Amino acid sequence: QVQLVESGGGLVQAGGSLRLSCAASGRTFSTYAMGWFRQTPGKEREFVAAINWSGGSGLYTDSVKGRFAISRDNAKNTVYLQMNSLKPEDTAVYYCAAQRSQFATRSRFEYNYGYWGQGTQVTVAS
Repeated sequence: QVQLVESGGGLVQAGGSLRLSCAASGRTFSTYAMGWFRQTPGKEREFVAAINWSGGSGLYTDSVKGRFAISRDNAKNTVYLQMNSLKPEDTAVYYCAAQRSQFATRSRFEYNYGYWGQGTQVTVAS
């Protein structure tokens, strides 16, 4: 079992930056690929970024490439999402997720994720 708690959301002006954090409980955090998703009212939840259980380069949706960076610190049981050059269309509730299976490869597909945080609101003002 993995429990996830996001933090770091808030209100920022367009062009600004935020760093989201996702703290995980459980000693097996380092064995799970992690992802970030986001959702706006009336829309389906969409993939943002993912990272393998061992770290390394991230996988991103096209709209955030070059602006967002996912990373993890397995010693701290935490995954991060650094968001730069924020745009109003980045406004959403951001969710951290862990894959269902240990040692799985990073994925953009929601059905691969079995553990979710409660979400943190990010609002980008124009």
